[in-house]
Amino acid sequence: MIEGIDGFEGRSSLQTWVFRILVNVAKRRGVAEHRSLPFSSALPADDDSGPTVDPSRFQGADEPYPHHWRALPAPWPSPEQELLHRELGARISAALDELPRRQRMVVGLRDVHGYTAAEVCSILEITPANQRVLLHRARAFLRARIDEYLSTDEPRTGMGRQAAT
Repeated sequence: MIEGIDGFEGRSSLQTWVFRILVNVAKRRGVAEHRSLPFSSALPADDDSGPTVDPSRFQGADEPYPHHWRALPAPWPSPEQELLHRELGARISAALDELPRRQRMVVGLRDVHGYTAAEVCSILEITPANQRVLLHRARAFLRARIDEYLSTDEPRTGMGRQAAT
């Protein structure tokens, strides 16, 4: 049974009327879905050959549990762990903002972006000794802020801790 057949007025053939409904539905869907991409379009096209998971991650035929995983995946963090991790990240970010500009640049290049000491010296046009001093002071400051955060007895929440009075 075609829904809405009672709306057919006979001004055209039934075939033309149904076809026009089909065209209108297709146009509406095209407008609504033109902004979305299918999930498969984000996958690289050239990776369609071979296994999805490396076969070495599975037990062999001569092992106790053939074709089962060799090791269990790492457990996901609990919501509490994730909340604490984010809060600590926010504290570290705030502490980085407190650093003097040169110290923040050195620790950012070395510890965040992974540049070598020589590369940092070249980028910032500073001596190796100056780079070491700036890095040491920045890390000491950040370590003190993290220790301060972790050593308080107050409960940690996503809203942060209030300073002790």
